[in-house]
Amino acid sequence: MSTAKQKSQHVASLARQTPRFESAEGSVSHVDSSDLPVLRRLSIRRLLLGVHGVREPHWHANAHELGYCLHGEALVTIAGSHAQRESFIVAAGEMFFIPSGAMHSIENIGEHAVEFILAFSHEKPEDFGMKAAFGVMSDAVLGNTYDLASAAFSGFDRSARASEILSIPRQASVEDQDRHLNAYKYSIEATPPQIDFRAGTARTAKAALWPVLRDIAMYSVTISQEGMREPHWHPETAELGYVASGTARMTVLDPDGSTDTYIIRPGDTYFVPRAYPHHIENVGEETVHLLIFFDQASPADVGYRSLINVFPRSQIAADFGMKRSELPDFPFTEIDPLLVPRCNPIDPVP
Repeated sequence: MSTAKQKSQHVASLARQTPRFESAEGSVSHVDSSDLPVLRRLSIRRLLLGVHGVREPHWHANAHELGYCLHGEALVTIAGSHAQRESFIVAAGEMFFIPSGAMHSIENIGEHAVEFILAFSHEKPEDFGMKAAFGVMSDAVLGNTYDLASAAFSGFDRSARASEILSIPRQASVEDQDRHLNAYKYSIEATPPQIDFRAGTARTAKAALWPVLRDIAMYSVTISQEGMREPHWHPETAELGYVASGTARMTVLDPDGSTDTYIIRPGDTYFVPRAYPHHIENVGEETVHLLIFFDQASPADVGYRSLINVFPRSQIAADFGMKRSELPDFPFTEIDPLLVPRCNPIDPVP
């Protein structure tokens, strides 16, 4: 069994990753299967944009993108199929969804830096940028495309250098329509929590509430100082979490019977494969806030609290090597609470 002091195969620090791209106007940091080999069907990035920063128009060939704004305000623009255009503002506590293959840009329109946590429905997303996509086409091909002379494109920068984050002058204004409701935007923190106990809260961004989602979803979960995410697993869904605040302890059971127990702190990301039992417990001095991503648009889970009522007590006693009369007096639970308050002291943290 690993301890909190040992390196875990299930966790990595996104905040401490060396950025894959960095300039004066921002950076992009990744945790994908190159950094955390256990990842499947999910990966995560951290995008920072300075006051004049813009994530260049780009698309992902093999992954949908689900973004959560931690700080700041940005304009998201999407070029979709059949000349479809979407443009909307995303602020702290709001989310956006980008379908695989849709070109999009993210522009800081505020007076302070913008920070996004971006999750993808693939363990190693493939990116294409506008600069590279145009750069591989000849002047004549571009000219034919736009009914222009080839000389009109002779000034294009065709270097192999990636743009990724651009620096542009602040736009004079934002269009009124950019502040309207949009199918690709979801104000998750403004919605009432689906779960609200003294142990914590849970707000969900899933297909039932946000129909545009495909192959990815997210829960915004807080765990109070007296709370715990009950032991559980997701039958058909992997889990990728990001720690926005607080300190928690997790335990994951692997199929070979070994366990992995580790501490997660702000900026850490963790991954639990499909149907692996795990739990999360607040062991710090402040509320834990987790952004938990799933590789399904409608995630489900099986919790320890309710499953114990499904099987006859005689079967349970035999499995635990006990007499039926020696079993604990398990409470009847019709619906899993997801979050439970602790009634016992915290196990020692190494």
